[in-house]
Amino acid sequence: MPDTSYLDWPFFDDKHRVLAESVELWAAAHVDQIIETSDGLDDTCVNLVRKLGDAGICRQAVAEDDSPFDVRSLCVIRETLARFSGLADFAFAMQGLGSGPISLFGTEIQKKQFLPGAASGQTLPAFALSEPEAGSDVASITTTAKTDGRLPD
Repeated sequence: MPDTSYLDWPFFDDKHRVLAESVELWAAAHVDQIIETSDGLDDTCVNLVRKLGDAGICRQAVAEDDSPFDVRSLCVIRETLARFSGLADFAFAMQGLGSGPISLFGTEIQKKQFLPGAASGQTLPAFALSEPEAGSDVASITTTAKTDGRLPD
């Protein structure tokens, strides 16, 4: 059993300890089997996300009803999944990375259209960007936008 003494630190509470245990049990029972029975990298990622969704784990990566993300829960999940598979951690993290902009800044219509699928693991949200001097380094992006009219609902 891995060292989980960090869960005794004062900023984790009982819900984080329960979450860590449930993700640990789920990952021990499922991650290797999903990886072994999937056909290639793309299929493995899709299957991991679907199974994480079926287990209710993806729900943690998608904000609900203007509620803030519980960053401590995200850390606990990622820490646990990464011990079993970097790809499982990556698959979970991408659900949040792809859906985060919609959760935080999307219209109600966009939230209703895209977030349920991301939370259930039935869709794989994504975002793409590129800039000549930054490539995919989000922190180096210099392009800006300004409101010039009204955005559609």
